Parts: sequence; C-alpha cells; structure tokens
Amino acid sequence: MSWAATERFGARTAPAGLALVQDLVNTHAVERDGEELLLDRPSAQRWLQNAARRWAEVRGRTAPDLALSEAGLRDLLDLRSTVAGLLAVPADQRAEGALADIQVHARAKLVADPQGRVGIEPEGTDGDWLASAVWSEILLAQLTGTWARLKLCREPGCRSAFYDTSRNHSGQWHDVHSCGNINNLRASRSRKKDALQTSPGGL
Repeated sequence: MSWAATERFGARTAPAGLALVQDLVNTHAVERDGEELLLDRPSAQRWLQNAARRWAEVRGRTAPDLALSEAGLRDLLDLRSTVAGLLAVPADQRAEGALADIQVHARAKLVADPQGRVGIEPEGTDGDWLASAVWSEILLAQLTGTWARLKLCREPGCRSAFYDTSRNHSGQWHDVHSCGNINNLRASRSRKKDALQTSPGGL
C-alpha cells in the first residue's frame, strides 16, 4: 500500500504519519500529473479509506472504517485548502501562531504502549477522524522539526507538497528536473524579453 496521491507526482515522501498530511494536499489536480482525487464523494471515499489504512500501517494502529457524506466531502476540501495555505508560507516564516485564525475542531487522545512510549490517537468518525489525524500529525511534526521541511512546489502549475531533504532547507521544487527546469526556462525568457525592451533596437 502506498501514498497514492503523492506518488503520482514523484515527490519525496514525508516521514511517518506526516505523509498523511502531504498526501491530503496532493489530492489536487495537476494537468500533467493527475486528476482531482476529491472530485466527488465516491472518489474522495476511495482516497480517504486508502490513506487511513496507510496511516494505520505506518503508525501501527488499527485502520478505521470510514465513510464520507457530501457534507464530509466539503469539510475535507476545506481541510485540504487550509493545510495547503499553511504550507504555502515559507518555512522560515512559519510559526505556530499562524494557526491562531484557524478554527480547528478535532479530538485526539494520548495513548501509551507497554514500553511507555506515548502517542496520539485520532478520534471521531469519517472526515472528523481525518481532521483529527491531520492536526495531530502537524503537531508532532512541529515538535520534531519536520514540519518546516514539508513544502509546496514553487512552480505555479504544480504546487504539489514535497519533503525537503536538503541540508539547509533550500528546496523549492518537488522535482528540479521538471518544475525546476520550467521555472528556469520561464526566468530566462523573461530576462531576454526585458533585454529586448530596454535595448535601442527593441523600441
């Protein structure tokens, strides 16, 4: 089982449960890479079930049995938009205070294993469970420092979420050979256009 939404972009996957947050963002449509995975309730239901099973596998939990209503689909789209908005902020400008204006309605409980390791268990059903899991993973990622490495590709036609593994957190594109080259080509054309407009022969 895989993180299907992220894999279709060929983006580097975030570690552990943070990959659930990344996969949610990557359900959006990109013309050259894939369709909208939350287009309607049946397609969103498929993604939700698969993502929940993958999360449970990663976290060593029992996979929840989830169903999605039309209202739940709207909530799911709102959640995706909210998280994508958080990731759109440059990592060095992010702060936990950025969540102050976001109304988070999610419940979770603390659980401990026989070795005394404490984890967070999402609560709720269906879309509410997903919201709980997503916000729990964001909290854990902020505590471990991995949240700053989850970013959106800077290419406007992509905006897929990727995990930046560069030493100095300088990654800008989910794939430097595709989106990076597109960006460089666009910048080169813009420079040539500006040069023509400012040269005497370009008047």
